[in-house]
Amino acid sequence: MWQQQELKLAPRSRGFHLITDEIVDALPGLSHCAVGLLHLQLLHTSASLTLNENADPDVRHDLDAFLRERIPGDLPYFRHTLEGPDDMPAHVCASLLGTQLSLAVRKGRLALGTWQGVWLGEHREHGGSRRLLMTLNGDG
Repeated sequence: MWQQQELKLAPRSRGFHLITDEIVDALPGLSHCAVGLLHLQLLHTSASLTLNENADPDVRHDLDAFLRERIPGDLPYFRHTLEGPDDMPAHVCASLLGTQLSLAVRKGRLALGTWQGVWLGEHREHGGSRRLLMTLNGDG
């Protein structure tokens, strides 16, 4: 089985946001997949995807604080500044964290660890809606 669709994510504030449930809800074929892989590709260069803590929102806060401190918008050597002071730092964060994930599917569910969830990293102050291409491959 192959299933591919695009999920439009609502605009979010800068920071990390748990989106696991949105992904699962948008994939009706997931529940029919006994074994497989789900590939997620964020179609943007100033946001990211990562797999991390799904229970304590302090983890999302702390990672955002860490990145803001280490990749500020006022670095004097940034030349790409036409789209605002947060754009180049957003590109750096997206490159470091990545824009793709491949997740195992087992018994109709994402095979995540107990405390794992998929995060959208929004690295712009006003990034707008984001598009996520989801490709599911597996057997029933």
